[in-house]
Amino acid sequence: MDNAARALLNRLQLGLPLVADPWGALASELGQEPEAMRQHVADWLADGTLTRFGPLFDVARMDGAFTLAAMAVPEERFEAVHQQLLTLPEVAHNYRREHALNMWFVLACTDAEQIAPSLKHIEQITGLAVFNFPKLREFHVQLYLPV
Repeated sequence: MDNAARALLNRLQLGLPLVADPWGALASELGQEPEAMRQHVADWLADGTLTRFGPLFDVARMDGAFTLAAMAVPEERFEAVHQQLLTLPEVAHNYRREHALNMWFVLACTDAEQIAPSLKHIEQITGLAVFNFPKLREFHVQLYLPV
């Protein structure tokens, strides 16, 4: 990774400027071209340097109800179950983890009363137990990993 890419990756961890043209503002700040910066991000997403690029929302301030859920999915069924969950509009951020509970996802419903029935529905369509891990406390760690 060259110095320009490193500077961009470090700066993006602090967020995009909240202006009409955030890439233009970053270009001025870093002395880079906006299109080159967007291409870096596209390349990082393609090669796995980044797994996601987008906003983080304070879900506690949004309408609706959210919970973290996990499942122990047999390896031979993992892709099929993953695809099943992708069809459900309330399932987001469905990821594989190296753990006995190897599939983790966020469940987002319009209200708290829909969480339990939605988890039960997932159990019914997959035939697998779903473990619910609701947020008990909010932590703001301001994670920054300089590269």
